[in-house]
Amino acid sequence: MFQFISPPLPHFIYCGEALYPVSEQHSDRSSIGVFDLLIVTRGCLYMAEESIPLEIPAGSFALLRPDRAHRSTAPCREETHFYWVHFQTLGSWHETEGAPDAAELRPDDALHEIHRFAFYLPRSGKLSSPDAAYDWLRQLLALQADTGSSSQWRQQLVFQELLLRLQADATLPERDSYLAIAEEAAAYLRRHYRDTLSYKAMSETLHFHANYVSLCMKRAFGYTPLQYLTRYRVEQAKRLLIDTNESVGRIAEETGFGSFPYFVRCFGRQVGTTPKSFRMRFRQG
Repeated sequence: MFQFISPPLPHFIYCGEALYPVSEQHSDRSSIGVFDLLIVTRGCLYMAEESIPLEIPAGSFALLRPDRAHRSTAPCREETHFYWVHFQTLGSWHETEGAPDAAELRPDDALHEIHRFAFYLPRSGKLSSPDAAYDWLRQLLALQADTGSSSQWRQQLVFQELLLRLQADATLPERDSYLAIAEEAAAYLRRHYRDTLSYKAMSETLHFHANYVSLCMKRAFGYTPLQYLTRYRVEQAKRLLIDTNESVGRIAEETGFGSFPYFVRCFGRQVGTTPKSFRMRFRQG
């Protein structure tokens, strides 16, 4: 299982297709510097990455690392057609069955915090929707013939659809289920950030005890539910301070802070200045 921390999302580089007759085999390569996604439409590829065997029959895929050697272990026994996609990421990635480091998922300190997330791609597997995957691959090939910027942009979008489909086919290890709980809790808090935090309501919605939800969020994001909610509320307040003319007191109410002094304290701890000074930094007149 490959784990990617985003943003940035992995980016598409190049793709192609190949048709091997009986007895032909994939070339041996080493440390090519990009991820190599192989998707077989008919026949079968017999591969290995280092000591890991990878048999890729029709309707299946395999994902090869950019920093290892891979080779063919046997020639094709029947005519074999496959697509290949090269991609890379500028972000953090690991081959792991464990959880991401909480520090990797913490938001940055930009004006509007960018919330990082982890997603997973299986090393290999069977496509649940092969026809859809083949269609995306044909689109990538067609777009590749056009070097215009709009086509390159569209390529990245189509590529993300393909990765999203592969992730949907992945089965996370049971011990990593806390990640799903943490993400559900975070989504719940974002939906209800204007409301007073009720651990009882959150627990009933998620069907887990509040203490366990808090443990999952702390492990996944490095924040308790209240800390996560406070940071999210401050982010919404920053947006309103810049984009609207509403009073600071009104913004405190709209973003779920119980009192004006509490809002100012939370804002100051997170941003390092008062809401009024923050607004003046980005607003003129």
